[in-house]
Amino acid sequence: KNPVEISQKAIAYAKQNNKKVVIIDTAGRLAVDEQMMREIEAVKKAINPSETLFVVDSMTGQDAVNTAKTFNDRLNFDGVVLTKLDGDSRGGAALSIRAVVEKPIKFISTGEKMEALDLFYPDRMAQRILGMGDVISLVERAQQQFDEDEAKRINAKIRKNQFDFNDFLGQLEQIKKMGNLKDLVGMIPGASKMMKDVEIDDDAFKPVESIIKSMTKQERAQPDLINGSRRRRLAAGSGTDIQQVNALMKQFEDMRKMMRTMNKMSQTKGGMAQMAKMMGGMKGGGMPGMGRR
Repeated sequence: KNPVEISQKAIAYAKQNNKKVVIIDTAGRLAVDEQMMREIEAVKKAINPSETLFVVDSMTGQDAVNTAKTFNDRLNFDGVVLTKLDGDSRGGAALSIRAVVEKPIKFISTGEKMEALDLFYPDRMAQRILGMGDVISLVERAQQQFDEDEAKRINAKIRKNQFDFNDFLGQLEQIKKMGNLKDLVGMIPGASKMMKDVEIDDDAFKPVESIIKSMTKQERAQPDLINGSRRRRLAAGSGTDIQQVNALMKQFEDMRKMMRTMNKMSQTKGGMAQMAKMMGGMKGGGMPGMGRR
């Protein structure tokens, strides 16, 4: 197959069908592969794109900088997309590439899904590299997943002390949609240093989800029904152990107590100050599935 012909046909099709944007995603290639480099040069010359973006794996560190320079010398691209940028230690590659090729970093990616692709903000990246977090990006991600009606429903259930495992599972799903856990933790000021000895896995919620999904509808709606024998059944049904089930039950109950307390404080005079004091004194616990290295 001829990539030049494929690209030209794609553009012709777009024009015939009134499509305004065409993205030509070329195959990955090494800078040392001369035949592949000539091929990508031919594609650019044939279609004359309005913008050329160089996609580079940030996990390669300094190699990413060297590769970017080689491609820029051959293609004179317009900007860079950094992928797999899910850790503070690799943020330095962004600064190096910008300095070497003198082209802007336009997008960053922390995963394979569309929601993992984001605009690149130099100031936010600098804050993350320095361990200062990135609260703005964290808030923006939360707002994208925020459902006002759902929030009101949950708040009403908390006030009535009716928050159950169905609601809890729904909240986990919302958190997962915000991105991978390691990336989210890195956005919290100081969290990357505090959590340096904690193994954060994208599958950390799986044991929790398995336990909840092993519950009956009645157990999810009425957590107080889950006694010792039911806990043993949940452990067997979810592929976990009784300690993980007990840990989840304790954390769930602690969370419900905290929600009730915060809700009461928010409705009393001086309550917000008490809430801030309480949050400042909280100690980390950890979910089943997250452990120290």
